[in-house]
Amino acid sequence: MKAPILTLTLAATLALAGCSSLVGGGDREPTTIYSPIVQVTPDPAWPTIPWSVVVSKPSAPRVLDSSRIAVRPVEHELQVYHGAAWAQSATDMLQDAVVRTLEDSGKTGGTGTTESGIRGTYKLVLEVRRFEADYAGAAQPTVHVVVNAKLVQSYDQSVAASRTFTSAQPVGSTEIAQVVQGFDRALTQVTGEIGGWTLASAQAHPPAEASRPKAAAVGKATPAR
Repeated sequence: MKAPILTLTLAATLALAGCSSLVGGGDREPTTIYSPIVQVTPDPAWPTIPWSVVVSKPSAPRVLDSSRIAVRPVEHELQVYHGAAWAQSATDMLQDAVVRTLEDSGKTGGTGTTESGIRGTYKLVLEVRRFEADYAGAAQPTVHVVVNAKLVQSYDQSVAASRTFTSAQPVGSTEIAQVVQGFDRALTQVTGEIGGWTLASAQAHPPAEASRPKAAAVGKATPAR
């Protein structure tokens, strides 16, 4: 059976932004909470860098920066699945996945989040542009995850590199559990690509402070005897 969906107007989106369940027809129904499993195996070919990287809280449209699971049944109409929700927002899921991937790779001088107060050599700025299931006129949806990433040098706030990552995962069913598995695959692919790209970009663009010439040591002149 096709998973039920609930249309959100802008007013409804704002009103329900803090809710953990979706209510329809005046009756409260149980909500199934889903938590995608993102497991990225670090590529041995990824370069190792001596510098630290902090991952900022990703930005996203409000409907994506929430617990709702977005679906686009027809063009220009974004809805959410009824009776289903994420354990975390799309932005939190992405940030956690990228931080874990870089940490587990063991290929940086340190990894954390900007919220932790760590000041890294680089800051990874992420923008979630799409995080939805899209029917696009088909009988079954395709999960789309699109993320723009910018690697910023903390020393002077210059952008060292920028790239947009895209994953489209067809789902062979309309069941919400199968759709969630599509999100698993898409988020895992994008996270792995962001991890490898971050390391390669940092290696290709050393921090500005590392390239600054060191001042010559100045000592006191020894008087002639």
